Amino acid sequence: MALTTSLAGRVRNTSLPKSHALLPLLEAIVNSIQAIDAQNGNSDYRGRISVSVHRNAQPEFDLGQGGLGRSLLEPIVGFSVEDDGVGFTSQNMKSFETLDSDYKASLGCRGVGRLLWLKAFDKISVQSTYTDEEGRLTGRNFNFSVEGEVEHEVDSASRTQTGTAVSLRGFKRSFQQHAPKGIEAIAREVLEHCIWYFLRPGGAPIVTISDEDESILLSDLMDEFVASEMSTTTIEVKGHKFDMLSLRLRTSTRNSVPRLHWCAASRVVVEENLSGKLPGLHGKLNGQESGEFVYACYLTSAFLDNHVRSDRTAFDISDHIAGELLVDEPSLDDIRDHVLQEVARILEHPLKDSREQSKQRIHDFVSNRAPRYRPVLAKIEARGITVEPSVKDSDLEVQLHRHLQKIEAEALTQGQQIFAETGSEPSEDYSLRLKEYLDTVSEMNQSDMAAYVARRRTVLDLLSRLIRADKEGKYSREDAIHSLIVPMRTESNEVSSEGSNLWIIDERLAFHDYLASDKTLKSMPITNSDSAKEPDIVATRLTGSPVLAAEGLKLPLPSIVVVEIKRPMRKDATEEKNPIQQCLDYVKRIRAGGVLTATGRLIPPTHEPPAFCYIIADLTDKMIERCEVSNLRPTHDGLGYFGFNDAAKAYIEVISFDGLVNGATERNRAFFDKLGLPT
Repeated sequence: MALTTSLAGRVRNTSLPKSHALLPLLEAIVNSIQAIDAQNGNSDYRGRISVSVHRNAQPEFDLGQGGLGRSLLEPIVGFSVEDDGVGFTSQNMKSFETLDSDYKASLGCRGVGRLLWLKAFDKISVQSTYTDEEGRLTGRNFNFSVEGEVEHEVDSASRTQTGTAVSLRGFKRSFQQHAPKGIEAIAREVLEHCIWYFLRPGGAPIVTISDEDESILLSDLMDEFVASEMSTTTIEVKGHKFDMLSLRLRTSTRNSVPRLHWCAASRVVVEENLSGKLPGLHGKLNGQESGEFVYACYLTSAFLDNHVRSDRTAFDISDHIAGELLVDEPSLDDIRDHVLQEVARILEHPLKDSREQSKQRIHDFVSNRAPRYRPVLAKIEARGITVEPSVKDSDLEVQLHRHLQKIEAEALTQGQQIFAETGSEPSEDYSLRLKEYLDTVSEMNQSDMAAYVARRRTVLDLLSRLIRADKEGKYSREDAIHSLIVPMRTESNEVSSEGSNLWIIDERLAFHDYLASDKTLKSMPITNSDSAKEPDIVATRLTGSPVLAAEGLKLPLPSIVVVEIKRPMRKDATEEKNPIQQCLDYVKRIRAGGVLTATGRLIPPTHEPPAFCYIIADLTDKMIERCEVSNLRPTHDGLGYFGFNDAAKAYIEVISFDGLVNGATERNRAFFDKLGLPT
């Protein structure tokens, strides 16, 4: 019983990823190249291929906010490909009408190209002129679609020479949206897909891509694309030979990373980014005499030809074969490893220079911008880190941090293994492993300390910027500065001590049992006050030993701290808005009793704990007047005032923003100098 095949079913079951939206066009161009190759068997005949882009006749307009009325690039609705090859001979036509034909199997053809046409386009029309068996020019015209399959029209020799014109019409929207839009992008994709034909002996036909009045000659693009050939080498993987064609590509936005092109049937099937897969192999390399270039490798093999999938978008080859058992065929990992070994040999000198530049880039960044990695830099380098010398600071930071995390994870595992041996007979290398572990822990601790100090430097830099006037002479609101010193509207249960920067004001303020920020007094769990006034920061703390830092309680409270922050250069410190008096009022309310700990335990009323009031405000005329009325004395540098209020049992300090930054910087200078950070 004869089997029948459904064209609609075959098209439905044919895979065409959206990322390969131009693959049907590329297949048509390859068909034209092969038709020209077959023309009279003349190896000197170059031939011509003309590719035209057809767009929607109705222009679209950008009605978005940024470009009202601006004409956009019209959507692509189809393509046409014309060549002067042998045309649709009887053998070619028979093969076209036979699904899974092996007529051109020796050329790597799988008979899938025309199925891809129907996958992405509604209708295809073909006009061809060929020489029949009697040597006469004969025409062949037909339409091709899922519904009508092959529909022949009247045969007519419409041209005076052999050749074929294929029209791909009705570009389906799902593929149209993912296809390149501009003619240059289309031309580059055609070139990269068919580049083997341009590099082979004898070269490729003359291929022109046209889009209305604009056209690109692929041979010109080839000259812009490829700087020079490097070598053609052969490697062997488990008995299978692979040819590697290495190229120096000219550097450009498109040619910015090294690539490995996996090819089959003289076409590029998979493009792989090689960045970072060899130490020093990233973007541009320096060829000394030849200048800068980007490396590209085109890999071909009969093995790849035999294992390419029918849609030519991937290979039926295992990514990795666990173990080496009795498997003769190489995996993709096997092939890639051998390719990279050969690439390392081919690029030995450029890679050496790149690694030196990479090392210098990392060292400069760590020395000047990220000192936390200095204690563990030797371990990071031992892991083989290399970066492109032009890498952004943010990207370099991410890479260094990723290595640091891996070192920490490995140290944790190593420590667990070592401590698991406690009490048992130690292994011969126990002492050595213990020393290595302790050395790593020491380096990690140094790294953490360096990160902590560097963070302080960054915070002070940010504060310095916030207190400056902008181009319009305006200053930051107090909430911006407030948020830097301590997160707004938070309690100590909501933010850890590391989340605030109270050390800017006083190193001891980092240790507190309770912290409330921009909350009304009655909303604080430490007070039952009904006042709706909002002190900026209220804290109770004990120097060196927080009272309520854990489950235990230690009463009475040793001290109370209130901090008030004003906007830079604010000039409304009148008697009614006196920030000094506001702080003293806050202290009085807290001392009045009804205070609860953060865990809800009652603290009896007491007037004994001393109070510390910090007012962060610029010393305007009004602010100086308030300080003098409160009997405060100027500091030796003139950037603040201080004094003690006997009645309130409160130490008061008014600090200008410049004094705040200067004081914090001076207290941390020794640490900044140790890490080489600017002060």
